[in-house]
Amino acid sequence: MGKTPATMDDPPPHRGHRHAWRLLVAAALGGLYWFLTATQLPDRYVSDGAYWFVVGDPLVAGGCLALLVRRRRFPLPVALAVVAASAVSVLASGAALLALASVAALRRPWWTGSVTVVYLAAAQVTASLYPVRGESPSPWLSLAFTVLSAGISVAVGVAAGARRAETHSLRERARSAEREQAARTAQARAEERNRIARDMHDVVAHRISRVALQAGVLDHRGDLTAEDSRMLVRGIVTSSHQALEELRDVLGVLRSDPDRPEPEPPSLHRIPELVAEAQAAGLDVRLTSRVSGSPPDGADRACYHVVQEGLVNAAKHAPGSVVRVTVRGAPGDGLTIEIRNSAAVAGGHAGLPSSGFGLLGLTERVTLEGGDLEQRPTADGGHLLTARLPWPDQQPGRA
Repeated sequence: MGKTPATMDDPPPHRGHRHAWRLLVAAALGGLYWFLTATQLPDRYVSDGAYWFVVGDPLVAGGCLALLVRRRRFPLPVALAVVAASAVSVLASGAALLALASVAALRRPWWTGSVTVVYLAAAQVTASLYPVRGESPSPWLSLAFTVLSAGISVAVGVAAGARRAETHSLRERARSAEREQAARTAQARAEERNRIARDMHDVVAHRISRVALQAGVLDHRGDLTAEDSRMLVRGIVTSSHQALEELRDVLGVLRSDPDRPEPEPPSLHRIPELVAEAQAAGLDVRLTSRVSGSPPDGADRACYHVVQEGLVNAAKHAPGSVVRVTVRGAPGDGLTIEIRNSAAVAGGHAGLPSSGFGLLGLTERVTLEGGDLEQRPTADGGHLLTARLPWPDQQPGRA
């Protein structure tokens, strides 16, 4: 009976004017019943002092209609008050039917049942409120008419409540779909940012590490000939230009520049280029490759990035060491990459900064391809990086 919180079928306050037509329909029904009652009154009934029918009845009906404006905030108290007041007002019968339908729309059986009982009792009082000409209608006929009107009102209210519930469900589904779409969009953006970060790391870390390594040789080696120094300087210039070109390629792909050609994708056959560049930068690298056939595209790219990251880490953390790169694999046996470096030489020329994200991104790459990555120190003070990638025995569509 107290204040009831807003329900799912309550419209926002600023939309209340859209539901004013219901009050107009209730007033019209009450006015019709009031007019029919007036035609059944005895002659000169109103002129002989029936002021209640002319003044009191309309005032009660107006109060009921005004009270119905608050029916969505206080549904049960308003409905009971309006239905009870309709016992002394014929004109308020339309308001009573609207109150009954509003409670039925909430689909709470106890509320609907209690308001219906009060409505039936009030209707019997209303039927005997004014005298009529001729014989009074049968009480059973009056009760049947009252029950019929209450049943129609309840049925209309239940149908309206079901429609509101369905509309609310559809709106919730739409909001849920929007939230899911926003979550998918945010996830896609995060994945794209991670991909961009990995690509930028591959370009910057590899090329700039070569530049720093060659510059370190110039700084620490005092026994270099003039020709060796010129070669190192040319290597620094070449590496710097290559780093800028690769950065432009990455940015061109991100900007979807149609005029810039697509850069050559990393693959297994480009690993000798990585080894040659590392050797030109002063790193002692030895490559052993025993690969039969062409691995899948994903494993092909991942293999390149594993070797690239392994060489960069060896140059950073084990200056002057000997690095052995072994790549072996065949269809059905998988693809295995091992980068083993010996202990760092004292007084080496490294000291390069570390981002800490290289191996994390590399682990993610390998995992996405269904492989695994392992790193551990070796007994001689060096380090071993091992990656294993799947290579199915049969690859449809590949020659």
